[in-house]
Amino acid sequence: PRPSLPAGSQLPCFHGSSTIRNLKERFHMNMTEEQLQLLVEQMVDGSMRSITTKLYDGFQYLTNGIM
Repeated sequence: PRPSLPAGSQLPCFHGSSTIRNLKERFHMNMTEEQLQLLVEQMVDGSMRSITTKLYDGFQYLTNGIM
């Protein structure tokens, strides 16, 4: 499920013209479920082929035994 954005929140962090817009962009609120699924699959695929991911995984394995 997607997060809901706090409409009418009194918290200062949600005031300002760009805060809610930036959150909507970050959570891709304008996409359909099918578009989101494709985006996530593309992000995971890109991550799996990334040298930085491989380096970070190696670091985690060496320092923490996490793989």
